[in-house]
Amino acid sequence: MKSSLVAVSAAVVVATLVTGLKDRAALQERFGLGSAAKPAPELMMMGRIKPTDASAGNPEFNAQLVADKIEAITSPSPPALDTPVPNAAARQPAGSPPVAPQPVAPQTAVQPAPVTPPIVSEPQAPPQAAAPPQPTVDESALRYFASRGDKVRLQAEISRLQALYPNWVPPADPLAVPQNGDKQLEAMWQLYSDGRYAELRKAVADRQAAAGWQPPADLLDRLDVAEARARLVNASDLKQYATVVDIAAATPSLLTCSEVDVLWRVAEAFIQTERAKRGQDAYTYILKNCTNPAERQATVEKASTLLGYQPMQALLTLERPAADGSKEFDAIRDNLARRFMAEGNDDPNLAIAPDYVARLEKLAETGGLASDALLLGWYQLRRNNDADAEKWFRAARAKQDSAAASQGLALALIARKAPEEAEDVMFRWRTDSEDATSTYLAATANLMALQPSADLAEDVLHRIATEVIARKYVPTAQQFGWYARSLNQFQTAARWFETALAWKPDDEPSAYGLVITREQLSDRKGVLDLQRAWAGRSSRITNLEDTSSLTPNAVTPPPEKGGLAAQQPAQPTQRPPTEPLPAERRVTLQPGSEVVVRAARPAMETVTVPRGSRQTRGCSTTIDAGQLSPADALSRGWCLMDINRPMEAISAFEAALQSPARKVREDAAYGQSLAYLRAGLSGNAAVAATKAPQNRQRAAELQVAILADRALSAFDAGRYRETLIYLDQRAQLQQERIDLMVLRGYCYLNLKMYGDATRIFEAAAATGSRDAARGLADVRNVTHPDVND
Repeated sequence: MKSSLVAVSAAVVVATLVTGLKDRAALQERFGLGSAAKPAPELMMMGRIKPTDASAGNPEFNAQLVADKIEAITSPSPPALDTPVPNAAARQPAGSPPVAPQPVAPQTAVQPAPVTPPIVSEPQAPPQAAAPPQPTVDESALRYFASRGDKVRLQAEISRLQALYPNWVPPADPLAVPQNGDKQLEAMWQLYSDGRYAELRKAVADRQAAAGWQPPADLLDRLDVAEARARLVNASDLKQYATVVDIAAATPSLLTCSEVDVLWRVAEAFIQTERAKRGQDAYTYILKNCTNPAERQATVEKASTLLGYQPMQALLTLERPAADGSKEFDAIRDNLARRFMAEGNDDPNLAIAPDYVARLEKLAETGGLASDALLLGWYQLRRNNDADAEKWFRAARAKQDSAAASQGLALALIARKAPEEAEDVMFRWRTDSEDATSTYLAATANLMALQPSADLAEDVLHRIATEVIARKYVPTAQQFGWYARSLNQFQTAARWFETALAWKPDDEPSAYGLVITREQLSDRKGVLDLQRAWAGRSSRITNLEDTSSLTPNAVTPPPEKGGLAAQQPAQPTQRPPTEPLPAERRVTLQPGSEVVVRAARPAMETVTVPRGSRQTRGCSTTIDAGQLSPADALSRGWCLMDINRPMEAISAFEAALQSPARKVREDAAYGQSLAYLRAGLSGNAAVAATKAPQNRQRAAELQVAILADRALSAFDAGRYRETLIYLDQRAQLQQERIDLMVLRGYCYLNLKMYGDATRIFEAAAATGSRDAARGLADVRNVTHPDVND
């Protein structure tokens, strides 16, 4: 049994060597490996010999006849250690499975010169020199395989010997070949086949020292290669990639198709040492020269885990057609598509070929794997295709609800401004990972920041607040403050802003929210404390002054004695119109229902205007304002506003803006903004206000007026959500007037948010507003049409 196993192993190695040999020089040049210091074993330098070439040297030799003849021979009992055994292992590549040793040729044998065809050789004309004499060849392996009736290995050994000795002619009867009788050498080959290289080294050294014996060069060469392969594999396993490359450079005989595992390890070593192009060359060599289908497929699979998308496309061009007309890598193309899509998820700029995307979409639809749908979802999300991403994430959750699928869906929902569903989707998975927690908190911040504010149930608000406090998440805490302000809950808003600042003292938006909230709560000391704390860090906080004049019915406290106001000298002034006309706009809320809204009514302040020469007829005549001095143009602008000619006033103020005096420019920009508001051009008014710096009060007045005008325009155009946004922005600067509260109520009514509409109308009706009472009736007519008032 032992000799049979040894014979089988030897034959496998021989067949592998015959089919796997390629030219080292071309491979070394391609990989950038240095040449070995000593010549490689002759066997490794041979070109590949086809089995059909076996009988080329002897037309009379018939392998089939010989095989038939030896079938009747009974296999002998396993030889002892001192029994001569053919030296099949003598030609075994390093790292191959242990094989039975084979007696080598006598030391007096003449070795032929090696033949080194290129890896991909072209037909070459044979040399014209005379044929060399017939060499002495060790034919003991022929008898070994013939005596055991092994037809396949007999043919492989014939091919091997013909590759080594081109002029050798196979014997007609391999059974007649005599066996070698050097038992000590056979024992050495047995050690080699068992992988006991240290013992073999010692046995060779002992025999050399005792008898002056010289071992066969082939044995030493094979031992060197075997040890090198073992070192290379060990270094690769230990991830010592530089050592792998060095060993491969010193042992090029390992770099053949018969050692494809070594080629894989060398390719990996190149890639891991940041020489990806060399690694790609190694894989390319295998696909161009090696023919084993399983090894070629494994090469592509290994390469796909180490190389990027673009290099892999170059390797896939080396695919060969299969016998049935398909392609050889069709069996792994689904996994390749998954691998490429995963790489596309990591790199948003990487464009994956549509064929791979379509293949994965088909797999996701028919295969039923949630992971395929997830890959598609993340790929589309990374490319801002939110609708497609949402589709695939929902499909993944339908197959298997997981944190990854829920997180992806939540991000897609946030992107399309649906944070309420995103919060609900992620709540279950909020503690699964840091990414899941971050996604949930982002959903809460976006939910609380919705405009108009979302109508959230108490349990939802409670669970969001609990998570925000537990995580000390500043963005949502800040948004809680703004949310409370939108509900006119200023005390609650102040507490949330204070909480956010406690967690992050440098959060300027929270500080700004707190300062304007304290101002509305008449907490003047709190305002001053914040202004001192933010001096030099936030101009909008430090420049905030007493805003009580912005609140209807507010009483402005008199200046303290000896204060700044009492010390300022009186200035000659000319007062602009008490309010920009038209002061009111009639807005149709429902058919047959109108409300009068003050469109733009900033609280006018006294404006200092240098007096120029007064025109004979005031400003009733039409003249080119560009011909006037800036001071005269400013005076004319206010005069035109008095007689309600805002378009002409715009030109006059534009001329006044050319003044070198800063005060004149400020008054001109302020007047032009009012003129644009008078003309119903709120966008132009906002631009005009930036043409010269304004003090805080003027800026606030203009902003309040501009936002109110924009809200009215949006409502007239039926853009109710946009109207609510402008009203919310205005409410942050000034308490909402009753007429604008009515407008807000009708926005909710038109958006079918009947609960919010009722709440607003009830609050406004409590002040005695008839428009609000009419709004309540309109809500009841819609929600309870069968109930008569």
